[in-house]
Amino acid sequence: MQGGYGREGYQLCQKHVNAQGGILGRPIEFIIYDDGSDKKTAVDLYEKLIVEDKVDAVLGPYGSAITDAVADVTEKHRQLMIAPNASTTSIWEKGRRYLIMMVSPAEGMSAGVLDFAARNGLKTLAVLNRDALVPNAVAKGAREMAKKRGVELVFSETYPNGTADFSNILNKVKATKPDVLVVASIRLDDLVTVTHQMKEMDFNVRMLSNLPYGLLPEYHQRLGKEAEFVYSGSFWEAGLPNPGNQEFVTAYEKEFNRAPAVQSANAYAGCQLFVAAVQRAGSTDSDKLREVLLALKTKTVLGDFAVDERGFQIGHKAITIQWQDGKQVVVWPDELASKKPRLPTPLWGER
Repeated sequence: MQGGYGREGYQLCQKHVNAQGGILGRPIEFIIYDDGSDKKTAVDLYEKLIVEDKVDAVLGPYGSAITDAVADVTEKHRQLMIAPNASTTSIWEKGRRYLIMMVSPAEGMSAGVLDFAARNGLKTLAVLNRDALVPNAVAKGAREMAKKRGVELVFSETYPNGTADFSNILNKVKATKPDVLVVASIRLDDLVTVTHQMKEMDFNVRMLSNLPYGLLPEYHQRLGKEAEFVYSGSFWEAGLPNPGNQEFVTAYEKEFNRAPAVQSANAYAGCQLFVAAVQRAGSTDSDKLREVLLALKTKTVLGDFAVDERGFQIGHKAITIQWQDGKQVVVWPDELASKKPRLPTPLWGER
């Protein structure tokens, strides 16, 4: 589902770039394969793209785990890859030379919620996460930021993939009476079930953050009123005043008859950035592109872009959203907030 949003972002970028004459005097043409969210399939497909299809360039797949796997292929072939839908710091700690990060690290996704918690005198945090690359990074970041902000960690547990019933683990969390609960999973089903089961067992917290997919329209569609007051972290939002953002949102809705998700914006921005780099370098040569991108400080529909010598993102900042009256509202950072957070979350029985 999320990968589909990414594909559409790439396709819209292709349409826009070609309408303006392409790059280096040629239209761009995407070859897109479906990796079925399988690492081995993805590795084989990127090998095929480079060796058999002999593409001029590659762009990143959907998700941190798949990006980490295929980056070994692109490095081997010295092929630069912008990875717009990968956010885990560890991917950029392996000495890779040709990998460019677009979004801020996943470790910082709960920064807004913990900032509000500290500013509003909330004292305790519980963390629950699925055992996978991104959720582990989100959980690690939440624990580290809580320590810095003086919020006490009272519970932290990683649950195995395939968990369908969270009532036992939620009872353990409930017993610690946390003010704030951060739940991290790359499966929307997990986040929906946890929220629903919290209501069923009348487990109340002052702030509930579901990362990263609490931000998806589908989260609210499936939970309805139960999703109200829930926080999530995002890399982008439709209302942000980033250059070209409003035009992107309008064009996307017209093209695909649905609103873009963050994955759409990430992919669109990654493709636009690649085009800008090729135009500056006058070539698709990976070393020339790397030189351009490492020196480039710019803004895309996602906001600020700047990377260090590893290709690791240092310019972009995450935002925090809260579901208010069926809409995602940016509540943090203060300078980008469209509304104030609704704090604390009312008890289940009083809604």
